[in-house]
Amino acid sequence: MPEPKAATAAVCRPDECLAEDWLAFLGHRWNALLLWHLSSGPRRYSELQALLPRISPKVLTDRIAGLTRRNLVQRTETNTYPREVTYRLTARGEALRTILSELYDWAADVVHEDALAVPQAAERAR
Repeated sequence: MPEPKAATAAVCRPDECLAEDWLAFLGHRWNALLLWHLSSGPRRYSELQALLPRISPKVLTDRIAGLTRRNLVQRTETNTYPREVTYRLTARGEALRTILSELYDWAADVVHEDALAVPQAAERAR
């Protein structure tokens, strides 16, 4: 009689598993941060660049394009001169707002815990 298989999460290659594909996409550097900054409202390219000073202009453009292709971000262009382009979350992007907020809160708690642990570790080392 064969042994029962252990209960494990489904294993699939990222190109075969849509959920894993989405998780990998959201975990790609800068994507979650861009979504986080857009969760507070529409932003212009220059605002996003100022909020993320370590991102290069090419990477920022590529990340925004990827978020737009996935229908998480909407690009809106005015017919004025000079042209004004803004980016905002779509309904699909808005659905991530709670998740991003909880992730941000978790990260802030970890940073706070780590900050408290450093002086305690230094004290024990004496």
